Amino acid sequence: MIGVSGRIGAARLAAAAGLAAVAHCAPALTALTRLRISLFPRLAGLGDPDHVALTFDDGPHPASTPHFLEALGTRGVRATFFLLGSMLERRPELGRDLVAAGHEVAVHGWAHRNLLLERPAATYYELARAQTLIAETTGTRPRFFRPPHGILSLPALLAARKLELTPVLWTRWGKEWTRSATPGSVCDTLTVGLTGGATVLLHDSGCTFVSGSWRFGLAALPRLLDHCAERGLQVGPLGEHWRGVASCS
Repeated sequence: MIGVSGRIGAARLAAAAGLAAVAHCAPALTALTRLRISLFPRLAGLGDPDHVALTFDDGPHPASTPHFLEALGTRGVRATFFLLGSMLERRPELGRDLVAAGHEVAVHGWAHRNLLLERPAATYYELARAQTLIAETTGTRPRFFRPPHGILSLPALLAARKLELTPVLWTRWGKEWTRSATPGSVCDTLTVGLTGGATVLLHDSGCTFVSGSWRFGLAALPRLLDHCAERGLQVGPLGEHWRGVASCS
């Protein structure tokens, strides 16, 4: 039979394991948009009230990223592209094209895995591996990090800090990955109630969800840019998003 001291020890171990699990998962609560904007405005990407940060996830992809490059180049707009290391490894020239066009590149991880399910060592390795590849491929050291699915974990935050990466999620996203999405729905989701200081999210690749859904974001992009221009809002990358307010670092 297990003695009293053994039961106490087992209870303490169980409590410690429970606390560790809570600490590991607690940052994932910031995936809730309203909570994030209210309590963690910098993490939500709230910045200069005269500026809108335009960001893209999941690329680069040869079938889609060049179309976004062309659309943005036509309008003279620069953005931040959160790259997957696994995608950049396949087509490194696309990463170089992004930087050559004046866009900012950032870390989205190596593969599009939920970091809540990753061990701390694996999380650090994923971020470091992606950051190194991006830097070596493009000649630009990434400053920002966005986790897949927008879900953070404690190991992800610790790894980002060690790698000198600033986590940034978003304030509005186009949801072009839903099966019911259309160019109109993407545009409305982004622009209805849009104010200065927002960080908006689109995807320049459909590699992680409905194939071809990136086309809805591409079709909505000119209308989003027109909406911002009509309201006197500058659109650009995250690196310019905090010029009028205190530094985000």
